[in-house]
Amino acid sequence: MDNIKLQLKQQIIEQLNLESVSVSDIADDMPLFGEGLGLDSIDALELIVLMEGNYNIKLLNPEEGKSVFQSINTMADYIAKHKK
Repeated sequence: MDNIKLQLKQQIIEQLNLESVSVSDIADDMPLFGEGLGLDSIDALELIVLMEGNYNIKLLNPEEGKSVFQSINTMADYIAKHKK
């Protein structure tokens, strides 16, 4: 699971061009939106693309995305449960 979390952090930084953010800046339980990492709705679309491209997981329900993209922990849990 730790490997997935590390990969996710690296992929998010790369996918969203977060040049001023390093892997160590992102805590596993840090909120990805708002006060935490500060992502917005456009970034959410990029996270959906990341999930499809890297993990072959499609999020069809936008409401589901809100819970999946809360933190690195929630994303890693979702990937572990739905990876094909």
